[in-house]
Amino acid sequence: MPHSPREKKQALTRVRRISGQVAALEQALESGAECAAVLQQLAAVRGAVNGLMATVLESYLREEFPHSDTHTDSQRKSIDETISIVRSYLR
Repeated sequence: MPHSPREKKQALTRVRRISGQVAALEQALESGAECAAVLQQLAAVRGAVNGLMATVLESYLREEFPHSDTHTDSQRKSIDETISIVRSYLR
């Protein structure tokens, strides 16, 4: 969960953007839009949700395993690599 005011604001902005995308998807379905347009909107929603998930997960990992003097360079690198893997998987 994003804890800093900046992270919280960014997460809420993403949620509001996702809400707008879902509303546009609903309207496209109601109006009988072409399948390609609906699929494109679905992909956009999925990408936005995955981006939000990656951001929240990164915040969680950094909070659970904070960069501190007690961590070795190897541990810090491992945390950064884990975040990178998760981000690439969610794309």
